[in-house]
Amino acid sequence: MDVRELTYGEAVAETGHPVTTRLGLVLLLGALLAAPGAPAEAQQAGKVARIGVLAPSSTMVARFSAFREALRDLGYVEGKHVVFEYRYAEGRLDRLPALAAELVRSKVDLIVTASAHGVLAAKKASKTIPIVFGAAGDPLVSGLVESLARPGGNATGLSALAPELSAKRLELLKATIPGIVRVAFIWTPGPGADVNLRETQAAAQALGIQLQSLEVRNAKDLGGALEAARRERAQALVTAPDPVVNAEQVRIVDFVTKNRLPAIYAAPEFANAGGLMSYAPNYGDMFRRAATYADKILKGARPADLPVEQPTKFEFTVNLKAAKQIGLTIPPAVLGRADKVIE
Repeated sequence: MDVRELTYGEAVAETGHPVTTRLGLVLLLGALLAAPGAPAEAQQAGKVARIGVLAPSSTMVARFSAFREALRDLGYVEGKHVVFEYRYAEGRLDRLPALAAELVRSKVDLIVTASAHGVLAAKKASKTIPIVFGAAGDPLVSGLVESLARPGGNATGLSALAPELSAKRLELLKATIPGIVRVAFIWTPGPGADVNLRETQAAAQALGIQLQSLEVRNAKDLGGALEAARRERAQALVTAPDPVVNAEQVRIVDFVTKNRLPAIYAAPEFANAGGLMSYAPNYGDMFRRAATYADKILKGARPADLPVEQPTKFEFTVNLKAAKQIGLTIPPAVLGRADKVIE
């Protein structure tokens, strides 16, 4: 780095603090050279950044762990450069606004969340605190941003492209069970959910599948939805990437296993918890990338100027133990497409 003598105006612009002597300028420049780009110095001197974590449910803890690990790799030491405030709605989306308000009252510097519901709750709670979403289906359709290239407002992050993935899940299900004709689809109304439903219905029609739409607004609705799938003799189940659905993964996996019902899920946590198959973006990768947004924002960037990214990695997971439990043989051609096989 070239060393130059700073003028008074340059020094104030660089640091935000007045410097009154030439010696002060030299000492200041030396300090800047000593630790270029260090997280603590990128913010106000001595300040520990407070990051609020607003999650629809604790089933997403692994995603936020990836976010924390990536921040650590960027040089943020927890307790020294950054501290975290956690709020989990546990599938009760009506709690998100109150939890977001709590984070605002605790004076967090940034909020990171995992769904459009969380982003909207955070935006309602504050128009100024930066918001980073690690995964939000379609930020444009959900009204989270003005455009992908120039988000505007105080929120930016990564799109999960949820509607476009619906067809892929049904295709994998059809390839696994070629004769399938009746599939139950469990989804939660919300930002962008109607688009996801229409995409899934269109994909089902193209594949010759009769789609049974099962709307689940909260955990209480799930029992009735699953019973409706059983009553209508659904031959398989597919889930939408919705917070309420994700929060109830144990109940859903138990039901399909008991009823020997093949299923493909929109979140990898289901397959890891004993579900048959999942096809989804690599959420760990997305939340690691979300950490780079947080890093830039904590160093002074505006969310409005940071383009929304789209996923580049996708994972198809097959759980052979789950397949054995329901008496299903996964065709070799399907198994060969899997990125991860659980045995």
